[in-house]
Amino acid sequence: MDAKWYFRKSFIIMALCCVGPLALPLIWWRPQTTWAWKIGLTIVIFVLSWITFQATIESIHTLKEYYKLIEGL
Repeated sequence: MDAKWYFRKSFIIMALCCVGPLALPLIWWRPQTTWAWKIGLTIVIFVLSWITFQATIESIHTLKEYYKLIEGL
């Protein structure tokens, strides 16, 4: 049986790059992926998403500080 196009590795990688953890169901619904890989990938994706979220929040705080400095001039 031919794999559906949305279960191909290349599509899942592209989806992860575009929408991040919203593409996790594609990993979980893919029948060729073992449970260990599904759990491992889920943990890695959540950790990377958390790090990205924290970096974004820190960047916003830094930008707010710069705007305060600019307004004070």
